[in-house]
Amino acid sequence: MTLAELGWTDTLAQAFAPHTAPGVEPARVVVELRRHYYAVQTATGEFLGELTGKFHHAADREAQAYPAVGDWVVVQPSSDGRHAQIHALLPRRTRFSRQAAGEAQVEQIVAANIDTVFLVSGLDANYNPKRIQRFFVAARDSGAQPVIILNKSDLCPDPEVVRKEIELLVPGVPVLITSTHTRKGLKSLAETYALPGRTLAFVGSSGAGKSTIINRLLKDSEAMPTGEVREKDGKGRHTTTRRELMATPTGALVIDTPGMREFQLWDSKEAVEDAYPDVVGIALRCRFTNCHHNAEPGCAIRVALASGELPAARLESYRKLKAEQVAKTPKQRKPSAHASSPGWRNKSAGAQPFRHRQHRED
Repeated sequence: MTLAELGWTDTLAQAFAPHTAPGVEPARVVVELRRHYYAVQTATGEFLGELTGKFHHAADREAQAYPAVGDWVVVQPSSDGRHAQIHALLPRRTRFSRQAAGEAQVEQIVAANIDTVFLVSGLDANYNPKRIQRFFVAARDSGAQPVIILNKSDLCPDPEVVRKEIELLVPGVPVLITSTHTRKGLKSLAETYALPGRTLAFVGSSGAGKSTIINRLLKDSEAMPTGEVREKDGKGRHTTTRRELMATPTGALVIDTPGMREFQLWDSKEAVEDAYPDVVGIALRCRFTNCHHNAEPGCAIRVALASGELPAARLESYRKLKAEQVAKTPKQRKPSAHASSPGWRNKSAGAQPFRHRQHRED
């Protein structure tokens, strides 16, 4: 593949210019292997990349410095034609992050340099509006275009009712209805989003159907493993165990991610405000700057609720996320893991997967 087919741009070329040297070339991270090891794709081939010692030590001191799938890096292939040293990380255009599992607050970058990020939610027991709200905030904060996919529409008596409910919670975000069983909506998804040079990331809980949708885009039923879903609770096994970037026949690049049963927001202080500009904007019209939007005179929020300008479900969604944000115990931030104020206004107004099948995660 050419660099352009991998998503190379003039902006990236300018960022790479200071690193220009004999034997050095740009590469895109296409698979995350074990720590400090990656599969990287250059214009001349695919290599098993390893961070240099200097890069590794610098990354330990600076947040978000380790590469993630979708990142562009500076590499120097070795003479054996199979390995490469990774010397530097080029600036990211977008990044989709979440808080890594565990007690410490550690950012986990799910995918980088993506154009569109899809949340796949099954219209079965997997359906969870609260998860969709968190995704919406994280996606808006990532810089990528968020799209919600309501999959398994064949299992829902009236998927249009659910679509309207979600559109009310996340206005302006496309909500697609699909079924990998009947193939409903998949052609439209491919024609609208799987365009040449575009990078798409799919996230969601296990069993929602991410890998099956990707297989349809790749036109390869075995490209990504899929698994059965428990009928009782709609949960599936983690059939995807690592992040991986692949090319579709249309020239788009797709990233599948391991299932996320829990999605904790990373650094949500401003992200929540940015995701709910309508609520924040209406609150600015309140008579008192410390209005709690309960019984205070001149409360614009209560007026907007009464007139229908602000849907009650939208306000409730905002309040829940703000409450989660306030309830978080302040912790010491740590650098990025490989792989706030309670007030209402803290801001001014035939695909070929790129895979080393011989390399497996430890």
